[in-house]
Amino acid sequence: MIGSTGLATGRTTPFDGLTTGGVRIWLSTSPLDMRKSFDGLAEVVRTFLGHDPLCGSLFVFRNRSAQRIKILFFDAGGLAIYYKRLEKGTFQFPASGEKSIAVSSEQLVRLLSGMELEARR
Repeated sequence: MIGSTGLATGRTTPFDGLTTGGVRIWLSTSPLDMRKSFDGLAEVVRTFLGHDPLCGSLFVFRNRSAQRIKILFFDAGGLAIYYKRLEKGTFQFPASGEKSIAVSSEQLVRLLSGMELEARR
């Protein structure tokens, strides 16, 4: 369940309390032009990431400065976008040689909170 991370940040997101029910979450590892909207993001998912934007997965994108993030997803009613800007700091996207990487719902909540995907030990 998204939001069940036990993070003591005091922050909430629209995804808190939602269950992923086996939905895959994909992070695009390259920065994206944040002027893209529904059709532009869906085309990036299709042509660059090689996924179907209507499959029900969440697709997470960031801008070059990593201060803004967009999540594209499809539900029963159509495509939806979640857009967030951090007032301080940056979203901590992992470095990868892949075009996209799969993450867990707990990692997504950490990312949306401005934290690293994995807690340091």
